[in-house]
Amino acid sequence: MQIDAGSAAPDHPPYTRTESPVDRATAPRGPDMNELALVARAVAGEPAAVAEVIRLLQDPIYRLALRMVWRPADAEDATQEILLRVLGRLGSWRGEAKLLTWAYRIGVNYLLNLRRQTPQEQQQLSLDEYSRGLKDGLADADYRGPEAELLTQETRLNCSQAMLQCLAREERIAFVLSDIFELSSPEAAWIAGVTPAAYRKRLERAKKRLGNFLTTSCGLANPQAFCRCSRRVDKAVELGRIDPNRPAFATHPVTLGGRGVVAAERQMVRLHDAAAVLGAHPDYAAPQAKMDAIAGIIASGRFPLLD
Repeated sequence: MQIDAGSAAPDHPPYTRTESPVDRATAPRGPDMNELALVARAVAGEPAAVAEVIRLLQDPIYRLALRMVWRPADAEDATQEILLRVLGRLGSWRGEAKLLTWAYRIGVNYLLNLRRQTPQEQQQLSLDEYSRGLKDGLADADYRGPEAELLTQETRLNCSQAMLQCLAREERIAFVLSDIFELSSPEAAWIAGVTPAAYRKRLERAKKRLGNFLTTSCGLANPQAFCRCSRRVDKAVELGRIDPNRPAFATHPVTLGGRGVVAAERQMVRLHDAAAVLGAHPDYAAPQAKMDAIAGIIASGRFPLLD
């Protein structure tokens, strides 16, 4: 059966690539027989198998998209597009890597080519400029208003998302895959479509820049640094960066059995380093409405996966 990508938009240069013999030679191995059987059933047109593929991939892909595009609404759109691309290419998967690893590769290619820019990307905001902005409006005392703990958490989560956007996309991908998702360097390099040496250089640059920023600016990473989340709440509300009535991150649904905000913060305190601060987000779940939309697209006939 031929699987058509249907409504999925084409990739954009310069990052679009086709797999080469080198890619196949260096791809991380190891899909299990259950994955191979599941994908075969999905490609054969079994609706339950298609639904299971989506279920397995949707939350990890959403968390990847969220780290790259900052805002949940944009991450929802990106996740839907990535999953449609994955389904459209499912017949080409031959077990060269685990299914999620292969899906990450498709997702990374899409996210690197995404034309929509975050505010930091539009302003070409550097981490130094972002640090200077944090000093503006920093209160003398901790926020004590309504929902103080919740809004402090929201400020922290929003800030760690924003600081990632100050990295070039290639560096951001490298840091997210290695230091947040904890993938091995060869696996992450394959996902990014670069040599291990090039990948390590990107990761080194990202870690150095984020490490310098957090050491000088972030009181969570360095108690001697100037910024405290609890003293940024009022300014964040004033600037519209957080909405006290509709927190985007602190109340975001999480994967069943996954980490919530409190558990993520406890892990951050234990590890107490740059990767821990940036990785201390809950295990966000992809919004069900978008997953239902994918099911609707497949069933509509515009995406002939199940013909």
